[in-house]
Formats: sequence, C-alpha cells, structure tokens
Amino acid sequence: MNKDSERIESVVSEKRVKLHLFEPSQRKIWTVVGKGKEHWLDPDAQYCSCPGYYFGRLNGKASCYHLESAYLAKKENKIETIRFSDEEYGDFLSGLISDL
Repeated sequence: MNKDSERIESVVSEKRVKLHLFEPSQRKIWTVVGKGKEHWLDPDAQYCSCPGYYFGRLNGKASCYHLESAYLAKKENKIETIRFSDEEYGDFLSGLISDL
C-alpha cells in the first residue's frame, strides 16, 4: 500500500470527510480534515482547496488524497454529516475563507 492509499484509508476510517448540510435549503459544503488543517472541496467539480491539489494539477496530476478520500467515503457511506441552519451559512463561509 502506498503513502496516499494509507492516508485515504485513514481519513475515511476516522470519518474525517465532513458534509456540512444547511437546512432547509439543502446547500452543501464538503470538507476533509487533513494534516492539521481542514480543506474544503467540491467532489462533483473535482476541486480541493489544498496546495497539493493546486501544485499537482500544474504537474498533470488529476486529484489529491482529500478528493480521493471523499470519493471513497461517499462510496462506503462513511461521511460525517453536520447540520446547520441556513442562517449560519454566511458565517460558515466567512470562516472557511479566513482559513485560506
């Protein structure tokens, strides 16, 4: 098993893939807790906010371990869903942006 495979298995088994679900609108924000930092991603758009994704794309790599973890967690139904009210959406986004 290579290093990325081990990371992916660890992220999925520890339920570090998070779906932040805002209600009643059903807006979704995905995050993955990586090495000491939480990265936001969009599995459908194949995007992750981590530096590994950015620099990997520059070098022709298709993904990062955060995205791969999200795909596997969805497949194995090992996602932690955290529910919020729609009123919390703006503050949540502000917090994500300030962490970038």
